[in-house]
Amino acid sequence: MRLRPGGNRLRSAAVHGAAALLLGVSLLHLAGHGAAQPRVALAFGAVVAAGEWARITLPGDREHAPVATAAALAYALLGPLHGLPTAHGVLQVVAVTGLGTLAGLLPLAVPAVRTRRAPGQRPRDALRADTASRRLLTVAFAALLFQPLYTSGLLDRAPLSGPAYGAVLTAVAALSALCDAVLAAVLHRDRAGLRFAAALEDELRSLPGIGSAIVATGMLVSLLAGEVGLWALPVFCTPLLLAQASFRRASAIRATTRQTIEALARATEVAGYTPPGHARRVADTACAIGRELGLGTRDLALLEYAALMHDIGQLSLVEPVPGGATALLPAAEQQRIARLGSEVILRTGVPRRVGAQVARLADPCRLPDGSADRTLPLAARIVRVANAHDDLLTDALARGLSEAGGGLAALERLRLERGRSYDPAVVDALARVGSGVREPE
Repeated sequence: MRLRPGGNRLRSAAVHGAAALLLGVSLLHLAGHGAAQPRVALAFGAVVAAGEWARITLPGDREHAPVATAAALAYALLGPLHGLPTAHGVLQVVAVTGLGTLAGLLPLAVPAVRTRRAPGQRPRDALRADTASRRLLTVAFAALLFQPLYTSGLLDRAPLSGPAYGAVLTAVAALSALCDAVLAAVLHRDRAGLRFAAALEDELRSLPGIGSAIVATGMLVSLLAGEVGLWALPVFCTPLLLAQASFRRASAIRATTRQTIEALARATEVAGYTPPGHARRVADTACAIGRELGLGTRDLALLEYAALMHDIGQLSLVEPVPGGATALLPAAEQQRIARLGSEVILRTGVPRRVGAQVARLADPCRLPDGSADRTLPLAARIVRVANAHDDLLTDALARGLSEAGGGLAALERLRLERGRSYDPAVVDALARVGSGVREPE
């Protein structure tokens, strides 16, 4: 039974199409009416281009261009500049943002600059198209909220003048951040196969991090440009540029952690305790079940770590388990191996939550009195089902069954223990992702 992820790319195509259409209309308007205050437009467009070129890659296969986004947001929220009024309007904001983004992406599109990607990783060009479309639509949303208020003179009248002006900027910036989170969730949902609620939760959780820094920088540049002019751009974008070094270092640490986990996962295969590829198959199945159950990116990452390292306790055995099939062992022996694996994990620097999940892998989902064990982590329940499925499927294939027949036989074995050894919701999710059927959201 091969797992088939659900979902489609229609929403992503709609986001990209809307961004392209908006940019086309804006460029036609700019060509027909010319640019208002071209020196200012050129300055903001140049910073957007430079920031786009200096983008960073964050965990979860995400790319960000903090400086470019902050500069584009600042232009959308720009009112007076050095005490003088501006009149660029919504469409010019979109045109300048789009041209700056394209100019910054051009050097990255050169074949010699491209980096080799890992198997299964989405092409960088597609990720950059996602972030560029998000930025364009978010900036257009911010400009649509702010520019009509400014150009109409409404913000110069009481009670919206003075300190209230900053409050208006803050409100528009906050709404723009929420708009960007929704767009990112739509794109991330289709890219990673997540449910929309889980993808949106991921994006909202990320707002207090780099998202808040981007929004705050854009708002401050637009606010203080009224006093210091274009000098606000380099003065307030430089700290954000320096902060990218910290994000890069954090990303490198996470990458090292992942490499450590993958190396430990292969140790049982190299030592002959588990079949080749077993840990990877279990991890892929577990992540597919987790997505079906609505887990977000962070929980999926920890789930994958636990699945990759679930058999590390077998290294303590004197004699390997035949075929590495721990699901066929007595419950007490399964629990002993899980506890030993947890102790190894807790000494490797891997997040402690992973060790806690592995320690409970072999625990039954029901207590002796028949009630559900609510202390059992969902990740442990998922990995147990995924591991048992691969063990039973491997055993069925060794007995001469076809892959389809072996998959059905493995699923039936799991269903016989449904509600006792295995969580019913997890078994049902495995059946759905195996058949390609998803529950409605």
